[in-house]
Amino acid sequence: MPSTSGLGRLLAQQLLAAGERVLDVPPKLAARVRLLATGDTNKNDPNDAYSVAVAALRSAGVRAAVREDHAAVLRVWSKRHRDLGRTRTQVVCRLHAVLCGLVAGGVSKHITAAHAARLVASITPQGAVEAARCELAADFIEDLRGIDAAMRETKTKLTVAVAASGTSLTGLFGVGPVIAAAVIGDVRAVSRFPSRDHFAAYNGTAPIEVSSGDRKVYRLSRRGNRRLNHALHMAAVTQISHQHSDGRAYYDKKRAEGKTRKEALRALKRHISDAVFACLQADARRAAAGAKGPGGQPGNGSDSSATGSHPARRLFGQATPGPGHHPTTAAGIKSKTGHSPAAATPPPATPQVQVERPQRSEDERPGDAARRRPHSAAGKASRPSPTIRSPRPKATSRGAERTSETS
Repeated sequence: MPSTSGLGRLLAQQLLAAGERVLDVPPKLAARVRLLATGDTNKNDPNDAYSVAVAALRSAGVRAAVREDHAAVLRVWSKRHRDLGRTRTQVVCRLHAVLCGLVAGGVSKHITAAHAARLVASITPQGAVEAARCELAADFIEDLRGIDAAMRETKTKLTVAVAASGTSLTGLFGVGPVIAAAVIGDVRAVSRFPSRDHFAAYNGTAPIEVSSGDRKVYRLSRRGNRRLNHALHMAAVTQISHQHSDGRAYYDKKRAEGKTRKEALRALKRHISDAVFACLQADARRAAAGAKGPGGQPGNGSDSSATGSHPARRLFGQATPGPGHHPTTAAGIKSKTGHSPAAATPPPATPQVQVERPQRSEDERPGDAARRRPHSAAGKASRPSPTIRSPRPKATSRGAERTSETS
């Protein structure tokens, strides 16, 4: 199904809880399959379902959806902190516009609730219009105080959640609980990325090649996850603002090579992206080593935690057969006697696995059983015996007849 982490998240989690195997098909991939297909390419539910199924079966890069874990908790509180920040910016802008109508010459753009309250308290309204503006400014100040309190509370929850995750991202200079929560929440599983180059392409720090012929040109990437790109940008700006940081030394090195400020900043962001990827990989290896159970996947105490191990809870059946259910595997081939043909075949000298198909008789061929019907003994006895005809003599050729006539 498409968008298992977006609009289809709830349905995907319900199917996973029921023991189903869910594949996350990118919506763009399914749309390309539908548009490039022959026949009816209209946008409707049957065509969408067909294109999603084709994309899931034919594409090797489609990954399986997993149950939500601690990364989902970090993503929830990170989104809450980001939404509060946007709301605070709106309130500050509106408060600044009201204060500019009350104070001659305007006020500074960097406004806090305490500073705005002192300004409003020092103003004596001259008429009903200024009184209304003072009341509106007081309301905005109260809203700003409430948002600041909510942001402090959310940051506290973020700090606790990041500490519970045991990540090493906070060890990087310029990466605090807010940035670490944003990175872990958006990345989810670092195993999705085969290399740091794939991770850089995902977060938008890898440049885009627009070369033609002998002309090699690389441009700034506007693709990728912009939230993750903003988190890396804030970490880079923090490192540049501190002279003693390694990031500032790397920035100065790029500047000395002749790069502009923006180019040096982009190079630093890519450098930070590689460091973040290394930390995420180290955290994943540490979690896998410490969460191994007695059986199944790491962190599961059951005998097997593979997908589809609960057939009693399966609602819709398995969409595609797994490796153990394929008819050509040695485990799935059984003869009538209960023995595997591969086991009856003597093993070759080299350590190879030979799989032989069982020989079927005519009665076991597909379709023969449906065409044949069981008959009783009385019915067989009442049938007339087949008439035995004598074989016709073979016709002689014309050459032979002419020979006999001449003789």
